[in-house]
Amino acid sequence: MAVIDVQSIPVLEKRPGWRGRLFHSANMTFGHWEFDAGATIHEHFHPQEEVGEIVAGEIELTIDGTSHIARPSMAAIVPADTTHSAKALSDGKAIVIDYPLRLGF
Repeated sequence: MAVIDVQSIPVLEKRPGWRGRLFHSANMTFGHWEFDAGATIHEHFHPQEEVGEIVAGEIELTIDGTSHIARPSMAAIVPADTTHSAKALSDGKAIVIDYPLRLGF
C-alpha cells in the first residue's frame, strides 16, 4: 500500500482526551493524534524509539525525568526503553512515529 487516506481509518480513543488514527508500514507505526487540554499519558516505556511532532497546541513532555514544553514545529525524540509521559497544556494535534513497528495499541 503506497498511499493511505488517514481520514478513512477509524478513530481510537487510547486514553481519555487522546484520540487518534494508527497505521503501519513494514517497519514503523504512525499515529495521528488529537488531544484535549488536561489529558495525560502516564509514565511508561517501550522498546521502540518514538519521534513526535507537534502540529497544533502545547504538550508538556517528561523524558527520562526532564520536562520540556513542545509546541508546533517542534519534535520530541524518545530513545528506546526510556521513560516518558505527557500532559496536554491545550487542545492540539501531534504525529507520532515508532520504530520498529509497534503493535498492541
